[in-house]
Amino acid sequence: MPISLCRLPVLRLAPVLAVLALTVPLHAAAQTAATTDAVHLPSVYVQGNWGEHGTDAATLGATLPWTTWRTDLWGSEVRGHWDVYASRWSFDGEPGRYSHSYLLGVTPTLRLRPDQGRSAWFFEGGIGATVANKRFVTERKEFSTRFNFASHIGVGVNFGEQRRHEVSLRVQHLSNAGIKHPNPGENLVQLRYGYHF
Repeated sequence: MPISLCRLPVLRLAPVLAVLALTVPLHAAAQTAATTDAVHLPSVYVQGNWGEHGTDAATLGATLPWTTWRTDLWGSEVRGHWDVYASRWSFDGEPGRYSHSYLLGVTPTLRLRPDQGRSAWFFEGGIGATVANKRFVTERKEFSTRFNFASHIGVGVNFGEQRRHEVSLRVQHLSNAGIKHPNPGENLVQLRYGYHF
C-alpha cells in the first residue's frame, strides 16, 4: 500500500524521537538533584504514537505541574501534573479509504521519581479523558463514541542543563469503559520528547 501524505508528519517525527531517545546520556541516571532542577516546571512536548493495524498519530502537548502537592512512597517522591494535548490520528478507514481524526485530551498524571526525587529516571501513570472530532472507524474496528478514556503507564529520564530535557516511552489504552458498545479499544506505544521551561 503506498504511503499516504497524511502519515508524513509522524514518519518525519519518529526518527527524530528515536535519535533523541538513543542519545540520552547514560550518566543521567546517576545525576543528583540540584535546587536548579527544572523537572517540576511546566513543559511542552512532541510525541509519536503507533497503534494497532497501522494506526499512528502525532501529538503536541503541555504538562502543568500541581505545584504544592507531593508525597513520599517507598523512598521515592510522587508528584502530579495535568497533561493537556492535541493529536492527529491517521488510519485505514472504511474499506478503500484512508482517514484521519483530531483528538483533544487531558490526563491527571502521577509521577514517581526514585531516590527521594533525586533520580533522573521516573515512572508515571494516569487516567484521563479524550474527545475526537469524529468516531474512530477502521476496516477492523469501530468506536461507538467520540468521547473515550485514556489510561497510560510509562518510564522516562530527564537530562541536560538543569534536566530541562525529557524522553519517555509510554503505553496507552483508549476506550469508552463500556458506556456504549461496540467498545474495542485501541492500544498505542508512545515516544515523547519534552522540554521544561
